[in-house]
Amino acid sequence: MRYTLQVQYIGKNYAGSQIQFENGKEIDIPTIQGELERAISTLISGDTANNKRHIKTIFSGRTDRGVNAIGQVIHFDTDKPIVASKFVYQLNEILPKDISVSDLKQVDNNFHAQKSARRRYYRFVFINRKCKNAFDGDLMRVKYDIDTERMQKSLNYLLGEHDFSSFKSSGTLNPSKICFIEKAKCKKQDDKVIIDIVGNRFLYNMVRTIVGTLLEIEGHNLPAEHMQKVLEACDRKLAGQTVSPFGLTLMKVEY
Repeated sequence: MRYTLQVQYIGKNYAGSQIQFENGKEIDIPTIQGELERAISTLISGDTANNKRHIKTIFSGRTDRGVNAIGQVIHFDTDKPIVASKFVYQLNEILPKDISVSDLKQVDNNFHAQKSARRRYYRFVFINRKCKNAFDGDLMRVKYDIDTERMQKSLNYLLGEHDFSSFKSSGTLNPSKICFIEKAKCKKQDDKVIIDIVGNRFLYNMVRTIVGTLLEIEGHNLPAEHMQKVLEACDRKLAGQTVSPFGLTLMKVEY
């Protein structure tokens, strides 16, 4: 039987969502996947010490160190029937306080959390203010004034299907660099700038590099058309810096 879970987490204290390996051995660092698999395996098998029934989880997509999620989706397989309400409650009781789960469902065995996903929705938030505030937390702060109208014009060049090689990091394993961006919106609420991007898939660090390019355009008072030049060049050297992961959240995955 195959089940899905919706997962929420604060990524600050984890080395990303995925368990990491070195020379074929798992690295002993905290990850969202590691915590979930330990908790799920404990509930289902009651014995993880001997790995008698270790539960493997598949994520809709990988998130980096510091990235949050509200709508991450995972799937796992087990031959043991699960009572949804009881399982979700018990799982949340044993997970760390910065990870929670909801919406457990049994799905068809052909369902795949990553491969079946049709679109993913990310949000990046940063502070636009000269002075710091004690409640800013880990959010990035940009001191110069942001022109959200120009930022929106820059984002519009990303809509549709393109080669996003200019916005990928060297760690991208998938050889395909083609993505379809369905929505890219920017707005300002008080002293926060909110950037929402929806697409069928995203490359490694793609959203954070897009934000870095937007800030380069703003910081150097460049025309919005600069984004188009960067996109069409397919050259990472022309894009802006990869900004801090704090402020980036996986909001939703749709199937």
